[in-house]
Amino acid sequence: MSGIQEDRDRDAFAGGLGEALRITGDSFNAPGGSLVEGGVARGRRRLRRRRAATVTGSVAALAAVGFGASYAAGAFGAGAVHGSPVAARPEPGRTAQGKTSTPASGRQYSASHVIKTLEGLLPQGKLTHRTGRGTDEDGGPFASVVFDEGKGKAAISVSLGRVDPEDRMAADQLACPGKVYTPYDACSSKTLADGTRLLLLQGYEYPDKRVDTKWWHAYAVTAEGYTVDAGEWNAPAEKDAPVSRDEPPLSAAQLKTLVTAKEWRPILRALPEPQLQPVQQPAPQAATADTIVRNLTSLLPKSAKVTTSHGDDGFAYVVVNDGKGASLVQINVQPDMKDEEGDLFGADAQTLPGGMKVATHQGAGDKGVQGAAMWTVDTISKDGFRVVISAFNSGSQITAPTRRTPALTMDQLKAIATSEKWRG
Repeated sequence: MSGIQEDRDRDAFAGGLGEALRITGDSFNAPGGSLVEGGVARGRRRLRRRRAATVTGSVAALAAVGFGASYAAGAFGAGAVHGSPVAARPEPGRTAQGKTSTPASGRQYSASHVIKTLEGLLPQGKLTHRTGRGTDEDGGPFASVVFDEGKGKAAISVSLGRVDPEDRMAADQLACPGKVYTPYDACSSKTLADGTRLLLLQGYEYPDKRVDTKWWHAYAVTAEGYTVDAGEWNAPAEKDAPVSRDEPPLSAAQLKTLVTAKEWRPILRALPEPQLQPVQQPAPQAATADTIVRNLTSLLPKSAKVTTSHGDDGFAYVVVNDGKGASLVQINVQPDMKDEEGDLFGADAQTLPGGMKVATHQGAGDKGVQGAAMWTVDTISKDGFRVVISAFNSGSQITAPTRRTPALTMDQLKAIATSEKWRG
């Protein structure tokens, strides 16, 4: 199992970014035609495989389950601040349907203009290491500076984009993450009087807090679908730079003012319309969040009392406590995974009557968490229906163990994964 487990971990770290990948797969854009549509369907299956890998993969991937794409750095292209979404840019003058498209304002703005706009919105202080992009550059308008008001250098970045205001990806980016996977100090999500939806989060560069770099984030989506995404750190760079101050320089109120400033509007109006999703053959439907949480809860042993639960389409987790300490249990339920069976299930997998394959793994959990234990049962039926469940000896995969072993035994995990309830 070790080679297969390493593949799962690698998939999880590289591309198994939970909700981010599911959204990316659902909105995958390609020309018409049965051959291409078949490729899109296979691509969605691979994305679902990577999504499932989060159940058996690294904490970097698991963070994304709790926080959409925001910890998935680069998942939506170079125009993102810390991985938050920027609308995909069509070919110049073209929309996804091939129709002519021009920026609403008929103007373009240079990188220098975007940088100066950011500078004008910051408090008094010294500015260095200016970088940016204009509206006519790949990745979309972006500005980054190192700011120091006398308390230490801090990186500040802003990215501008445009999305369909009804797009689920935009909505998902505006929800506070679950602390099981994404620790933070403060978070708020609200709709302002003008219809702008705003997320403010004061968190950390790394979910496991392996360094003291703080990441404070503001993400605004206007009623028209314009996005302004700002990030700041208590270091002169997002990563690989020593902490230079206790906290990032801008307060939550100042971040709100920054992303809602009217000065961004002319630049935003220069952006082309976002690509629209073409009609594709419907992908196999994953189980709904409510169904998975309900089924998982009903299949737990009576001794495992649920203290926290959360679900998403195809995925759910609960934190249980049997009186011996908190234990995280997470599960993925996926149809149409037949194409991935050979990669996920080795020769040592057990085959049950009826053809279902069962693979098990008992490992040390995430690296860097001393004493962590992670027990997994992975199953796939002859038709490609897959259920994979993991349990941990802590209430979170990124915190110290609360108990010696997970609250569920391997036999109990196997009974849950092979239950006929998932077929419903």
